[in-house]
Formats: sequence, C-alpha cells, structure tokens
Amino acid sequence: MADAVPPAAVEAFDPVNSAAASVTYRIRQQFSYAYDGPAHQLVHRLVVVPARRHGDQVLRAFHLAVSDPAATVTWERTTDGSRAAVVKLDTVAPRLDFDITVVVERVAVGGPPRLPASALTGRRLLTPTPLTTPDPTMIELARTLAVPDPLETALRCCSWVHRKIEYADGATDITTTAAQALAGGRGVCQDHAHVLLALCRAAGVPARYVSGHMIGEGASHAWVEVIVPEGVARAFHSGGSGGPGDGGILTVSGTGGEHGRSPGGAAACAVALDPCHDRPTDRRYVTVAVGRDYHEVTPTSGWYAGPGRGALTTTQRVDIIGFEPTATD
Repeated sequence: MADAVPPAAVEAFDPVNSAAASVTYRIRQQFSYAYDGPAHQLVHRLVVVPARRHGDQVLRAFHLAVSDPAATVTWERTTDGSRAAVVKLDTVAPRLDFDITVVVERVAVGGPPRLPASALTGRRLLTPTPLTTPDPTMIELARTLAVPDPLETALRCCSWVHRKIEYADGATDITTTAAQALAGGRGVCQDHAHVLLALCRAAGVPARYVSGHMIGEGASHAWVEVIVPEGVARAFHSGGSGGPGDGGILTVSGTGGEHGRSPGGAAACAVALDPCHDRPTDRRYVTVAVGRDYHEVTPTSGWYAGPGRGALTTTQRVDIIGFEPTATD
C-alpha cells in the first residue's frame, strides 16, 4: 500500500496542473428549511448523491442525515441514471435539516462517460424541453455555428454563450428559459448551460445538463455534456484533438465501491463543457447528476400541505482530501 500523502501536500495540491493517479473529494452540504406555520404530508426530493460511476468519477461513500427521526427515505433512479432520495414526513417540525456528506474519487484511467451508440441519434437528448426551447434567432444562430464535426460545433457554441451572457447572480431564476436568458444577456451557470443545450440540440448535437460542484465555489455549479462518437471523445480527452489532457436523527449511509457496467455496445461518449468559464471541465469539477435540464436534477425540491411557508438556507463546502501520486512521482 502506498504511503499516505502528508496533509500539507494535499492542501498544496493543484487539481489542474498536478499529475495524479487519482484525486479524492469530500462534499458537505446542508439544506435547512424553516417553516413559519403548520406543514404536513411532506414529500421532498434530494438529488445530491452521485451515481456509483460516471466516467472517471467513482462514488466511494455517502451519508444523508434528516433531522427528524420520523422521516422515511427511499431511493429512486432517474431516466439518465442519477440517484434521487425521496423523504416523507407526516408532520413537519418548525425546522427541518438535510445534511449530506459525499466522498468521490476521480481516477486517471477512467476515461469519459460512455453511452450506447443510440444516444447519438435518440430523440431524448436532441428534443428541446420547456427550459431549452430555442427561438427563431437561436435556431438560425445554431445553423451559423454548426460545422461537420459535432464536438467542434459544441465548442464554438460554448465560446459564443460565454461571450454573450454576463454572469449576474439574481438576474434570473429557476423558471427562466434559455431564450429569455439570452435575450436579457445576463444570468448564472444554469442559464449558460440551458442556452448551450438549446444551441447544441438545434445544431443536431445531443447534449445533457450536468448538476455538480466546482472546487473553490460556495454554491452548486452547472455545465453541459455533449454526446459524440467514442473515438472523438477519447482523442479530445487525451489531448489528441486539441483537448485537455487529464491532468434524533435518521441516517442513510452507503458505499460506492462498485464500478458498475459500461453500457453494452457503447460507441458514444460524453464530453463536458463549462460555458460559464468557456472551457472543458477538469479535476476542479465533481458531477452529481445529469438530465435534460435543471428541472430533472434540481438538488432540493418538494411539496407539502398547510399554510406554513418554508424558507431555505444552504451551506456547502468541497475539499480535496487526498490524492495518489502517479508511479513516476
């Protein structure tokens, strides 16, 4: 077994420029709801725990704690393979907390997420959703940006979105559509992702929304995965096509040591692009869930009966807690 990496080395580790066989991350989140009146028959959905395997990312452990021991927790799998916890309560206390700790590892030999060949032509990731429906101007723009290479098309769209939408917290909300965000010229990472999704799909490039985290940010982040032929994705990730080289508490716990199975007959891969920063993702990013748009992978959502109004406060911290040097280090 390799010697443990000293804490000082972990603290100084650069996830972008330092070579490592693997990097381990710990994500801590808390969602706290305060109710100003009676609330009951709560059904709450949390999409905060990653799948067992997503490309080079492996779930190692997770822990979900609900502050009310009377709560029941069940787990569901979304259409795109993401994990969702459904919490139910008959009577809601004035304060309800959800505390989540997740440990994931990104391994150098993992490669990008693999999908069946049908993902390249299937309608699910090509059909607009209400949040990503392009207007006529966006459709014409997609035609202008499109080139024969689907990945080059996506990269051109990514750069265009970054230039045209100024990051402005509070300028939009979770109901803002891609067309509205583009017309306003301002938005947050969710809006950048929705506009990129709209353009890629209009150009014939299948794409999906990614909910996750980024080192150094105090809130969840969002980006896009475009689906391209496997050979194109692998060349890009290896740098062969100008891409980046890889550099009273109820508790629910588990481990994610199983890698799972790659889709049978996989001939497509996902390439992750961050239009908010105009770059491919790297080891600063941790994926939680993928879907067609934000509504499919909302981190925290739900409903209840009663006159009480719920106010949400959140905290989040993402840390690198270890890494394994490469054999030559």
